[in-house]
Amino acid sequence: MLAVIEAVWGAEVMPPALLRAFQQAGSCLYGAEAGDELVGFVLGFLGTAGGPHVHSHMLAVLPEWRRRGAGYALKLAQRAAALDEGIEEIRWTYDPLLAANARFNLNRLRAVATAYFPDFYGDMPDKLNRGDRSDRFEVTWWLRSRQVEEALQGRGLVVPAVLYPSLLDAEGPPDAPRPKETGVPVNGPVTVQIPADYQRLRQQNPALAEEWRQSSGRVFAECFEQGLEAELILQGRYWFSPKVPRPTYPR
Repeated sequence: MLAVIEAVWGAEVMPPALLRAFQQAGSCLYGAEAGDELVGFVLGFLGTAGGPHVHSHMLAVLPEWRRRGAGYALKLAQRAAALDEGIEEIRWTYDPLLAANARFNLNRLRAVATAYFPDFYGDMPDKLNRGDRSDRFEVTWWLRSRQVEEALQGRGLVVPAVLYPSLLDAEGPPDAPRPKETGVPVNGPVTVQIPADYQRLRQQNPALAEEWRQSSGRVFAECFEQGLEAELILQGRYWFSPKVPRPTYPR
């Protein structure tokens, strides 16, 4: 497991003793294997803030095993374990500028981005986050919601019939676009564009990546302050809509 962590985030991100403690305490820890090799894992633990839920702290898959279903299988195992314990909600955080993660969380799993936390973790020393502001979306995965059940059945996304007004656009070449805040007032559903590959942009043009971090942070904060949440990301744009009531289930 430590080999997977080091391949994704670098050495010393998670002390081995802490992993052992999570395991002993009965935390939600599952691995994906190929033969005798561990190629990915998911780690979660019980949370109580805002109601009982599993907080999914880490999901990692070796680079060569990504886009082959391992991450999805791990999330399904986590979902099943939570439901077995009578828990119907899983939450986690992710960097909202990472488009691939957004598509997986919102489009594939049908989780909903319900909060924005600027610089959530503070300075982070790992190789993915070092030197960047640790902005995060918190997503909520309502495990028995209609949207999640439809996703598990392989039913497609319901795409809005019209394009919502945009708060943030990308201008210029696709590999190095500049953010443009439009100044559109948030009076209802809106969209927010992000770079196609923020990590590569950070490597090639750190100053431009910082512009995206600052601009996106301002518009994300405004969206959530106005009572919106993100349910989809399509063509590099988050689609924000007014919050809907939390699902309730028969007992």
